[in-house]
Amino acid sequence: MQEYIEFAATTPMLVAAWFGLAAVLIFTTVKSKMSPVNAVTHQEATQMINKQDAVVVDMRSKDDFRKGHIVDSKNITESQINDGSLSAIEKYKDSPIIVVCSTGMRASAAANKINKAGYDKVSYLSGGVSEWKNAHLPLTKN
Repeated sequence: MQEYIEFAATTPMLVAAWFGLAAVLIFTTVKSKMSPVNAVTHQEATQMINKQDAVVVDMRSKDDFRKGHIVDSKNITESQINDGSLSAIEKYKDSPIIVVCSTGMRASAAANKINKAGYDKVSYLSGGVSEWKNAHLPLTKN
């Protein structure tokens, strides 16, 4: 025990950084468990699309969307989501919604905004379209 006290006394910045990282880890874990928005894998997304008629909201730019997107997905850009312009999915309010971006990094925040707009069953695709492509799942240009 004496060694720990001595270590903490001689390296307070390192100890503070360790406690900071531990606090962030605990906070993000608790926040993700309490969030109404969940991350889904490409396997779970495929099941939701096929069995629950989930609607895919692709938030990438129109150019990226034209280069290839998940079949039947709706292109609603990040700026439209931020503005609350969700008329393209208005009739799907009771359906599961899966938000997709390029890598899965921005989709979580967009999914939370869609959820706050009154959509209850909102998820986001972890790994985004790049993970979808890596799993050799189909993309369409139509």
